[in-house]
Amino acid sequence: MTAAAPPEPEEFLSGETGHVAGVRRTLSRTIGDALLDLRARTAASSLDRLAAAVPQRAVLALSVYRPDSAQVAPAVRELESTRHELRLALGSTGAALPGLPTVATDLAGGKFQNLNALLQGAPSFDWLLVFDDDVGLPRHFLDRFLGLADHFDLALAQPAQTLMSHAAWRVTRRRPGSLVRETRFVEIGPVTAFRKDAAELLTPFPDLRYGWGLDLHWAALAAERGWRLGVVDALPVRHERSPVGTAYGHDDAIAEAREFLTGRPFVPAAQAQETLATHRTASS
Repeated sequence: MTAAAPPEPEEFLSGETGHVAGVRRTLSRTIGDALLDLRARTAASSLDRLAAAVPQRAVLALSVYRPDSAQVAPAVRELESTRHELRLALGSTGAALPGLPTVATDLAGGKFQNLNALLQGAPSFDWLLVFDDDVGLPRHFLDRFLGLADHFDLALAQPAQTLMSHAAWRVTRRRPGSLVRETRFVEIGPVTAFRKDAAELLTPFPDLRYGWGLDLHWAALAAERGWRLGVVDALPVRHERSPVGTAYGHDDAIAEAREFLTGRPFVPAAQAQETLATHRTASS
């Protein structure tokens, strides 16, 4: 039998950096986000009704943070405002920051290697939420997010990213007039949510340092099982501090992805950018 050939980078890369720079682009996107935020306020009451309809869930939230992170503590405080049963398990790449529920320090692995360390001995949960240490969450995030995920029967979900965010995949950037979009793909970050059945299949995570291409493999597994995936436009997060992949070499990440995806099913990058359905109201 002939061994499978490693995929070419264009098969699993978005082809864009998503980096937002330049005065004109920054100004237009800042104004665009402000206008969309104003429009989104009209949907707040319907989001809260959906949130209230969800029984209390057990949520395990994981994050690996750098000791100089200025955003992980505000994100933790926002998550702690939930009515759901929240368990936080954080890890630090150095010393623990005061006041954070840090269960591991001096972590030296890659993102998913470190997350696996946090999963060891973790309590059972209905939802697993993984968030980066450089993301800004909107108010009432978790309750509203679970309300939408439950209502639209999503197994894997992520909040959209603001227009100003450094989003490498266009499909993850917020869209006007949408609550939730059903997609073929949910990204590995900056915030990813796994329903219990999805988490049972997809964790522990593969022993990857960078994780490029992992989300495309998740997408293929989800398609095989008929799971719904979705991007939640109604609750965009801010990922505006650090462009994707600036902390490591792209060549190493690409090489790891090619090796990981060889012989494994994955959704090609072009298909990953597709939106399957747009839900503009809870009844659509």
